[in-house]
Amino acid sequence: MKKLLFILAVLSFSTGLFAQGKENTKKAKKEEKRKRIDALIKQEEEGVIAYKKQTAYGVKLTSDGYGAFFEIGRAKSIKKAMLYQFEISERKHQKEEKLTSLANFSAPFIYGKLNFFYPVKLGVQQQILLGNKSNKNGVSVTGNLGGGLTLGFLRPYEVEVDKNGTRTFVKYDSPDSLLFVGAYNDISASGPNFGTGWNHLKLTPGVYVKPAVRFDYGKLNELVSAIEVGVTAEFYSKKIPQMLYTKEKQFFFSAYFALMFGKRK
Repeated sequence: MKKLLFILAVLSFSTGLFAQGKENTKKAKKEEKRKRIDALIKQEEEGVIAYKKQTAYGVKLTSDGYGAFFEIGRAKSIKKAMLYQFEISERKHQKEEKLTSLANFSAPFIYGKLNFFYPVKLGVQQQILLGNKSNKNGVSVTGNLGGGLTLGFLRPYEVEVDKNGTRTFVKYDSPDSLLFVGAYNDISASGPNFGTGWNHLKLTPGVYVKPAVRFDYGKLNELVSAIEVGVTAEFYSKKIPQMLYTKEKQFFFSAYFALMFGKRK
C-alpha cells in the first residue's frame, strides 16, 4: 500500500512538473512573440522597412519607349536585398514619324520603319539601403545595381498597299520591297494592325546592365509604393534593323522613370 501511495505521489509530482514546464514554454513563446511585435511596431513608427519577401509590378517610361515589369525581392538584412526581375518593353527609333493617308481613314504608318523592337529582360539586382525613413511618412531611398540577359524580339513592320488591285501587306526584306519603299508615294498605304508580322518574328540575344535609385514613399511598410529612376545599357549579338536609311546599332542606352506597387511579407 505504501509503495502504491509512493508511486502515485511520484507520478503526481512529475505531472505537475511537466505541466509547469509546458506552461513556462507557452509563456516564453508568448513573450518572444510580444517582443517581436513590439520591435516591428517600433520599426514601423521609425519608418524602418523590414521584410523577408517582396513582390512588385510597375510601368515605366523610357527615353525611347515604354514597358512593364515584375519583381520578386528577397531580403538579406534591413540594408541589403536581392531583386529578381522580368521586364518587357518596346523600343522606338527617334526618327519615327507617323504618316496619315489622305485617301481613306486607314491606320497611319511610319515610313521606313523596318521592325517593331521588343526587348524582354530577365535579370537580378543588388539593392542597398542609402537612407531609411525618418518616420512613418518619410521616404526610403535605395540604390539598385545589376543586369542580366535580354532577348530582342523583332517583328517585321508590314505596310498595307495596293498590289494589282488587291490590298496586301508587304515588308522590306521580301520580293515586294519596292512596294514597301514606294509606300510614301502611295496615298492609299496604311499601317499594320496588331496581328501582322508575328509569323515572321526574329530573335536576337544580348546582355544588359541597369543601375537605378528607388524612392519608396508608402505609409504602410507591408505595401510597396515607389518611384524609380535609372538608366539601361543593352548590347546585342548583332545589329538591330529599326529604320530604313539609318545606321543599325548593337548598343542601346536609355534613361527611364518607373512607377511601382506591390506587397511585402
